[in-house]
Amino acid sequence: MKRKLFQPGMALILAVVLALSLAACSKSDNGENKPSAQPSASSAQPSESASSVASAPALTADEAAWKLDTSPVDLTWFVGASWYGRTWGDSLNSKYITEKTGVNVKIEVPSGDANEQMTLMMTSGKLPDLISMGSWETAVKKLWEGDHVYALNELADQYDPYFFKVAGDGTLKWYRQENGNTYGIPNDSYSPNLMHETGMTAANQTFLVRKDLYEEMGSPDLSTPDGFLNALQLLKDKYSQYKGQPMSPFFAQGNVPYGMTEYLQNLLAVPYEKDGKVYDRMTDPNYIAWLKTFRTAYERGLINVDFLVDSDTQVEEKTNNGRYFMMVREWNGMAAVNPMLAASENPDSYYIAVDGPQNSNGDSAKLFPGNMDGWMVTMISKSTKSPERAIRFLTYLASEEGQRDLFLGKEGEMWDMVGDKPTLKPEMVQLLDTDIEKLEKEYGIMDTYWMMRNPVIVNQWRPEKAPVIKQMEDFANAQADIDSGIYKGLDPLGDSEVAVSWSRIAQTWEEVVPELITAKDDAAFDKIFESFLSKRDNYGFEQVMTYRQNELDARKAKMAQ
Repeated sequence: MKRKLFQPGMALILAVVLALSLAACSKSDNGENKPSAQPSASSAQPSESASSVASAPALTADEAAWKLDTSPVDLTWFVGASWYGRTWGDSLNSKYITEKTGVNVKIEVPSGDANEQMTLMMTSGKLPDLISMGSWETAVKKLWEGDHVYALNELADQYDPYFFKVAGDGTLKWYRQENGNTYGIPNDSYSPNLMHETGMTAANQTFLVRKDLYEEMGSPDLSTPDGFLNALQLLKDKYSQYKGQPMSPFFAQGNVPYGMTEYLQNLLAVPYEKDGKVYDRMTDPNYIAWLKTFRTAYERGLINVDFLVDSDTQVEEKTNNGRYFMMVREWNGMAAVNPMLAASENPDSYYIAVDGPQNSNGDSAKLFPGNMDGWMVTMISKSTKSPERAIRFLTYLASEEGQRDLFLGKEGEMWDMVGDKPTLKPEMVQLLDTDIEKLEKEYGIMDTYWMMRNPVIVNQWRPEKAPVIKQMEDFANAQADIDSGIYKGLDPLGDSEVAVSWSRIAQTWEEVVPELITAKDDAAFDKIFESFLSKRDNYGFEQVMTYRQNELDARKAKMAQ
């Protein structure tokens, strides 16, 4: 059973002790509340600003240091997501936080690939003050290993010991490097203990269908290759157009690297390991069988390659107009679209989660849950002129007070205390259900600025989701494989030899999958796939598997601490 979400007064305690802990019974003493504060040999000590030296305020682990200096300061914040369209300083909430803390933020996003742009910045030696990058991105490791970012524990020791109280030792341990330092703090980080305890799994992978079409077809079984192909044939025969525009039968989020690989494998419950050994998921028979099913669908003219080549703009246009039939897609990406479709002239044209492709045993999907890695990690670059204000700002944002400000805004304007619980005003809830764009752009609350979001704290303040969203979320939670978070991100990153090997393999796979799907027959498919396996071996796949195994073993050891 899910436990009722806790009261606000307990949120900070749970954030530290439960949400970000690595094990329910981890042992600690007074000397283990934070990692070693000794600077690494390669790490330059942060320089004191003139103001901090002059005032020399007393620092304490029990009081946030941001309150000691709220004078105006500008910080640039690179958010490694080209699609992120929010700014700081226009919304009411960002103005409120700047007025309160003195910190004015200039948000920067990549114009193209985040890794490439960050690599150029590292080469130039000019980096933004704050950097948020996907925890899986190769640039993250480069930033750490290249001495481009501060060790957060060292900054906290010098400028804001309160950081250790709000960041949580679990996170610091999980991201601690061999030199004893932690360089990034994640958002959306979940421990298995938290997910088991609260029922909040953070699972967002779903197989979605357009409700009206699916039900008009008689709710066909899409879990088998035959059922999948029959439904696509019915779509082609009877529902090939919608509002004068052609329907797109299928969409896979993230194309080959994500939707058609890891995501599809999770739907098929392909294991990550067998008998303690990392499993080669790409060669799994059920996965190969379903790739061949997609090949058959293409051969019969039931799908085209638009799901592999559509731009973000095309995907958005088709989604907003209900022109996809089936989607391998994260449900939270539909949080704004589904209410809009439900309020349209065709109120049943929104999307619902159903059982999609399954393995030959008919096993339920094993969807990826939240994990300790989180989504993005935020770092402080050594290019910043205000390291003390940067670490204090991050500490503020990580605290319960900062989370409440960032998520709910100013009390009395956007939320009120109802009993002992902060509660969004009805007009804000209305916007959340009907116009998220306005809510985020004008007010800047809820998930507008998610870069430091701690779900353990903020989820207690979320209003009940609309039914058209909750159905998808509940479906994902029910199929979440809570303990599988440890397998996320086992692949090597950075510039090492094994990382380069994996990069070449992954790039080749992106090129091969379209060839597999468009192959003229199964024999041609097999030939293409065997050629890929040969190339993979030549690129150093054995090294990659050894790396994955070592990484998995290390993670298991961390979880056991």
